[in-house]
Amino acid sequence: MGGVNNSITRVVIHCSDSPHGRNDDAREIHRWHTSPPRKWAGIGYHFVITETGERQAGRPWYWQGAHAHPHNRNSIGICLIGEHGDFTGAQLLELRALYNDLRTDWPDAEWLNHYQINPGKTCPGFDAVRFLEND
Repeated sequence: MGGVNNSITRVVIHCSDSPHGRNDDAREIHRWHTSPPRKWAGIGYHFVITETGERQAGRPWYWQGAHAHPHNRNSIGICLIGEHGDFTGAQLLELRALYNDLRTDWPDAEWLNHYQINPGKTCPGFDAVRFLEND
């Protein structure tokens, strides 16, 4: 993934909560995150997985994310395009591939669903961590 940053201790899985068929992607999420009311410096996630299973880059891994306040400092954010728990097979295959890639650089990082780290959140709408850990 371009080098190891030992400060990464968590990987957090999210969803965009957007309906299927809109073809949302990292560029669209960047627009959402840089527009009012947020006006962030850029997309808050490090990776986006589109409905077709394409892995898209968001923030570089060495930039602090903006996806799971107050846990952004040492975490990587992944966003699945789609609504809570309703993802394509291609997305799940790519999520598993990304899991394997990131575990190479950060084997000790804790993997979490967004709802586990931020009370009141429900995304990604299924236990993605259990899915990943059960090969």
